Amino acid sequence: MTLELPEDMDELVYWTARKIDDGNVKAWTYRGDCPECGKAKMGKPKNKDGKAKIRAKFYECPSCKFTIDKEEYEDTLEACIIYTCPHCKHKGDTKIPYIRKNFKGVKSLIFECESCKEKIPITKKMKKPKK
Repeated sequence: MTLELPEDMDELVYWTARKIDDGNVKAWTYRGDCPECGKAKMGKPKNKDGKAKIRAKFYECPSCKFTIDKEEYEDTLEACIIYTCPHCKHKGDTKIPYIRKNFKGVKSLIFECESCKEKIPITKKMKKPKK
């Protein structure tokens, strides 16, 4: 599988590029279609200036105004990942469900290296896993 990097940040829910020990990770999640009308991509609600309310607890369809809880919506999405394994230096890419799980006490997107099968976490920014 060969993943293409996204063209525009507006089509994404999540994006990160991190250095993990001796490896690195680029991960992103595309916005999903509205489950109600299917015409538009879901997004955070906009304020009166037209900017997204980044702390909103729900997503909204700009077309039909259908709303869905943030957790419920994000669980239906898929994260795309291009990585270099910090353990074996293998370069690869993968897709995983966009669900954060606990890894050494920190909420993380967790995936396995295709080569050595080691778990690689993508933690929330500024969070360090416990030893």
